[in-house]
Amino acid sequence: MSSKYSIFSLARNAINHHRGWQRVWRSPEPKPAYDVIIIGGGGHGLATAYYLAKEHGISNTAVLEKGWIGGGNTGRNTTIIRSNYLWDESARMYDKSLRLYENLSQDLNFNIMLSQRGVLNLAHNLGDLREISRRVNAIRLNGIDSEILDTAQVQAMVPILDCSTNARYPILGASLQRRGGVARHDGVAWGFARAADVRGVDILQNCEVTAILRDGGKVTGVETSCGIIKAGK
Repeated sequence: MSSKYSIFSLARNAINHHRGWQRVWRSPEPKPAYDVIIIGGGGHGLATAYYLAKEHGISNTAVLEKGWIGGGNTGRNTTIIRSNYLWDESARMYDKSLRLYENLSQDLNFNIMLSQRGVLNLAHNLGDLREISRRVNAIRLNGIDSEILDTAQVQAMVPILDCSTNARYPILGASLQRRGGVARHDGVAWGFARAADVRGVDILQNCEVTAILRDGGKVTGVETSCGIIKAGK
Protein backbone atom coordinates (compact mmCIF):
# COMPACT_ATOMS: atom_id res chain seq x y z
CA MET A 1 0.00 0.00 0.00
CA SER A 2 1.30 3.47 -0.87
CA SER A 3 2.25 5.69 2.05
CA LYS A 4 0.30 8.89 2.65
CA TYR A 5 1.75 11.94 0.93
CA SER A 6 2.32 14.94 3.21
CA ILE A 7 4.83 17.66 4.02
CA PHE A 8 6.30 15.24 6.55
CA SER A 9 6.80 12.42 4.02
CA LEU A 10 8.39 14.94 1.65
CA ALA A 11 10.83 16.08 4.33
CA ARG A 12 11.53 12.50 5.39
CA ASN A 13 12.38 11.42 1.84
CA ALA A 14 14.43 14.54 1.18
CA ILE A 15 16.91 13.36 3.82
CA ASN A 16 17.84 10.29 1.73
CA HIS A 17 17.74 12.12 -1.60
CA HIS A 18 14.23 10.82 -2.44
CA ARG A 19 15.35 7.21 -2.81
CA GLY A 20 12.74 5.85 -0.41
CA TRP A 21 9.50 6.60 -2.26
CA GLN A 22 7.23 3.61 -2.86
CA ARG A 23 5.78 2.81 -6.27
CA VAL A 24 2.72 4.93 -6.95
CA TRP A 25 0.69 1.88 -7.96
CA ARG A 26 1.34 -1.83 -8.41
CA SER A 27 1.96 -3.66 -11.70
CA PRO A 28 0.10 -6.91 -10.96
CA GLU A 29 -0.35 -9.93 -13.16
CA PRO A 30 -3.94 -10.32 -14.42
CA LYS A 31 -6.23 -12.53 -12.36
CA PRO A 32 -8.27 -15.17 -14.22
CA ALA A 33 -11.47 -13.27 -13.36
CA TYR A 34 -12.79 -10.07 -11.80
CA ASP A 35 -16.17 -8.80 -10.64
CA VAL A 36 -15.80 -5.78 -12.94
CA ILE A 37 -13.59 -5.06 -15.94
CA ILE A 38 -13.15 -1.48 -17.14
CA ILE A 39 -11.67 -0.94 -20.60
CA GLY A 40 -9.50 2.16 -20.81
CA GLY A 41 -7.10 3.62 -18.25
CA GLY A 42 -7.89 7.29 -18.76
CA GLY A 43 -9.69 9.72 -16.50
CA HIS A 44 -13.13 8.17 -16.98
CA GLY A 45 -12.02 4.56 -16.52
CA LEU A 46 -9.84 5.25 -13.49
CA ALA A 47 -12.45 7.47 -11.84
CA THR A 48 -15.07 4.76 -12.38
CA ALA A 49 -12.82 2.18 -10.73
CA TYR A 50 -12.03 4.51 -7.83
CA TYR A 51 -15.64 5.45 -7.07
CA LEU A 52 -16.82 1.85 -7.43
CA ALA A 53 -14.31 0.93 -4.74
CA LYS A 54 -14.86 3.96 -2.53
CA GLU A 55 -18.62 4.42 -2.75
CA HIS A 56 -19.82 0.87 -3.42
CA GLY A 57 -17.13 -1.38 -1.96
CA ILE A 58 -16.44 -3.06 -5.32
CA SER A 59 -12.66 -3.46 -5.40
CA ASN A 60 -12.23 -6.73 -7.31
CA THR A 61 -11.92 -4.63 -10.45
CA ALA A 62 -9.44 -4.50 -13.31
CA VAL A 63 -8.70 -1.44 -15.42
CA LEU A 64 -7.31 -2.58 -18.78
CA GLU A 65 -5.19 -0.07 -20.69
CA LYS A 66 -3.65 -0.92 -24.05
CA GLY A 67 -0.87 1.63 -23.56
CA TRP A 68 0.00 3.51 -20.40
CA ILE A 69 -2.17 5.25 -17.83
CA GLY A 70 -3.34 8.65 -19.08
CA GLY A 71 -1.66 8.19 -22.46
CA GLY A 72 -4.81 8.62 -24.54
CA ASN A 73 -7.36 11.42 -24.62
CA THR A 74 -6.76 12.27 -20.95
CA GLY A 75 -3.23 13.37 -21.82
CA ARG A 76 -4.41 15.49 -24.76
CA ASN A 77 -7.28 17.56 -23.41
CA THR A 78 -7.41 21.31 -22.77
CA THR A 79 -7.21 20.86 -18.95
CA ILE A 80 -10.10 23.32 -18.45
CA ILE A 81 -12.42 22.73 -15.47
CA ARG A 82 -15.73 24.64 -15.61
CA SER A 83 -19.48 24.35 -15.12
CA ASN A 84 -20.79 27.35 -17.08
CA TYR A 85 -23.10 25.29 -19.31
CA LEU A 86 -26.39 26.47 -20.78
CA TRP A 87 -28.68 23.46 -20.43
CA ASP A 88 -30.05 22.53 -17.01
CA GLU A 89 -28.95 18.89 -17.20
CA SER A 90 -25.41 19.76 -18.26
CA ALA A 91 -25.11 22.54 -15.69
CA ARG A 92 -26.04 20.30 -12.76
CA MET A 93 -23.73 17.49 -13.84
CA TYR A 94 -20.74 19.71 -14.53
CA ASP A 95 -21.18 21.75 -11.35
CA LYS A 96 -21.22 18.52 -9.36
CA SER A 97 -17.98 17.60 -11.14
CA LEU A 98 -16.47 21.01 -10.38
CA ARG A 99 -17.32 20.63 -6.69
CA LEU A 100 -15.63 17.22 -6.69
CA TYR A 101 -12.55 18.73 -8.34
CA GLU A 102 -12.34 21.40 -5.63
CA ASN A 103 -11.60 18.71 -3.02
CA LEU A 104 -10.09 16.05 -5.27
CA SER A 105 -6.46 16.57 -4.24
CA GLN A 106 -7.40 15.98 -0.60
CA ASP A 107 -9.69 13.06 -1.47
CA LEU A 108 -7.04 11.29 -3.56
CA ASN A 109 -4.06 12.42 -1.46
CA PHE A 110 -2.46 13.50 -4.74
CA ASN A 111 -1.88 17.04 -6.03
CA ILE A 112 -3.89 17.46 -9.25
CA MET A 113 -2.68 21.09 -9.46
CA LEU A 114 -6.16 22.59 -9.62
CA SER A 115 -5.90 26.34 -10.21
CA GLN A 116 -9.23 28.18 -10.06
CA ARG A 117 -8.00 31.22 -11.92
CA GLY A 118 -11.32 31.70 -13.75
CA VAL A 119 -12.59 30.95 -17.25
CA LEU A 120 -13.29 33.78 -19.70
CA ASN A 121 -15.42 33.48 -22.85
CA LEU A 122 -14.80 36.50 -25.05
CA ALA A 123 -17.40 38.37 -27.12
CA HIS A 124 -16.16 39.74 -30.46
CA ASN A 125 -19.44 41.08 -31.86
CA LEU A 126 -22.98 42.02 -30.80
CA GLY A 127 -24.23 38.51 -31.48
CA ASP A 128 -21.63 37.13 -29.07
CA LEU A 129 -22.69 39.67 -26.43
CA ARG A 130 -26.34 38.65 -26.73
CA GLU A 131 -25.44 34.97 -26.48
CA ILE A 132 -23.22 35.61 -23.45
CA SER A 133 -26.05 37.50 -21.74
CA ARG A 134 -28.44 34.63 -22.45
CA ARG A 135 -26.02 32.04 -21.13
CA VAL A 136 -25.01 33.94 -18.01
CA ASN A 137 -28.64 34.47 -16.99
CA ALA A 138 -29.46 30.79 -17.60
CA ILE A 139 -26.39 29.70 -15.62
CA ARG A 140 -27.33 31.95 -12.70
CA LEU A 141 -30.86 30.49 -12.65
CA ASN A 142 -29.20 27.15 -11.90
CA GLY A 143 -27.41 28.67 -8.92
CA ILE A 144 -23.99 28.61 -10.60
CA ASP A 145 -21.59 31.54 -10.50
CA SER A 146 -21.30 33.51 -13.74
CA GLU A 147 -20.93 37.17 -14.60
CA ILE A 148 -20.53 39.55 -17.52
CA LEU A 149 -17.45 41.76 -17.89
CA ASP A 150 -17.15 44.84 -20.06
CA THR A 151 -14.07 45.59 -22.15
CA ALA A 152 -12.32 47.57 -19.41
CA GLN A 153 -12.83 44.77 -16.89
CA VAL A 154 -11.48 42.20 -19.34
CA GLN A 155 -8.41 44.38 -19.97
CA ALA A 156 -7.81 44.78 -16.23
CA MET A 157 -8.08 41.04 -15.66
CA VAL A 158 -5.92 39.99 -18.63
CA PRO A 159 -3.63 42.92 -19.56
CA ILE A 160 -1.93 40.94 -22.34
CA LEU A 161 -5.14 40.92 -24.42
CA ASP A 162 -5.44 43.48 -27.22
CA CYS A 163 -8.66 45.28 -26.31
CA SER A 164 -8.09 48.22 -28.66
CA THR A 165 -10.63 49.19 -31.31
CA ASN A 166 -8.04 48.34 -33.98
CA ALA A 167 -7.74 44.69 -32.93
CA ARG A 168 -8.44 42.11 -35.63
CA TYR A 169 -10.95 40.47 -33.29
CA PRO A 170 -12.27 43.32 -31.11
CA ILE A 171 -13.18 42.38 -27.55
CA LEU A 172 -16.55 43.82 -26.57
CA GLY A 173 -16.86 41.95 -23.29
CA ALA A 174 -16.80 38.48 -21.82
CA SER A 175 -18.47 36.02 -19.50
CA LEU A 176 -16.51 34.90 -16.45
CA GLN A 177 -16.80 31.93 -14.15
CA ARG A 178 -14.41 32.66 -11.30
CA ARG A 179 -14.58 29.10 -9.91
CA GLY A 180 -13.43 27.71 -13.24
CA GLY A 181 -9.81 27.03 -14.01
CA VAL A 182 -7.39 24.30 -15.00
CA ALA A 183 -6.08 21.05 -13.55
CA ARG A 184 -3.07 18.92 -14.49
CA HIS A 185 -4.59 16.09 -16.55
CA ASP A 186 -1.68 13.75 -15.80
CA GLY A 187 -2.13 14.42 -12.10
CA VAL A 188 -5.83 13.57 -12.31
CA ALA A 189 -5.09 10.23 -14.01
CA TRP A 190 -2.20 9.36 -11.68
CA GLY A 191 -4.16 10.40 -8.60
CA PHE A 192 -7.15 8.24 -9.49
CA ALA A 193 -4.85 5.34 -10.38
CA ARG A 194 -2.97 5.54 -7.09
CA ALA A 195 -6.13 5.88 -5.00
CA ALA A 196 -7.87 3.03 -6.84
CA ASP A 197 -4.80 0.82 -6.41
CA VAL A 198 -4.76 1.52 -2.66
CA ARG A 199 -8.36 0.24 -2.54
CA GLY A 200 -7.41 -3.02 -4.28
CA VAL A 201 -8.10 -2.26 -7.94
CA ASP A 202 -5.71 -3.92 -10.43
CA ILE A 203 -4.39 -1.54 -13.09
CA LEU A 204 -3.11 -3.51 -16.08
CA GLN A 205 -1.08 -1.45 -18.53
CA ASN A 206 -0.02 -2.70 -21.97
CA CYS A 207 -3.06 -4.98 -21.90
CA GLU A 208 -5.07 -4.41 -25.08
CA VAL A 209 -8.62 -5.72 -25.32
CA THR A 210 -9.02 -7.49 -28.68
CA ALA A 211 -12.48 -9.03 -28.25
CA ILE A 212 -15.46 -9.07 -25.90
CA LEU A 213 -16.62 -12.56 -24.94
CA ARG A 214 -20.35 -13.29 -24.87
CA ASP A 215 -22.54 -16.21 -23.90
CA GLY A 216 -26.21 -16.06 -24.83
CA GLY A 217 -26.17 -12.30 -25.17
CA LYS A 218 -24.38 -11.79 -21.85
CA VAL A 219 -20.84 -10.43 -21.63
CA THR A 220 -18.66 -12.93 -19.77
CA GLY A 221 -15.18 -11.50 -20.20
CA VAL A 222 -12.62 -10.13 -22.60
CA GLU A 223 -9.86 -11.43 -24.79
CA THR A 224 -6.69 -9.40 -24.36
CA SER A 225 -3.05 -9.32 -25.39
CA CYS A 226 -2.40 -10.77 -21.91
CA GLY A 227 -4.88 -13.62 -22.33
CA ILE A 228 -8.55 -14.20 -21.55
CA ILE A 229 -9.95 -12.46 -18.46
CA LYS A 230 -13.41 -13.37 -17.19
CA ALA A 231 -15.76 -10.90 -15.55
CA GLY A 232 -19.19 -10.67 -14.00
CA LYS A 233 -19.72 -7.21 -15.51
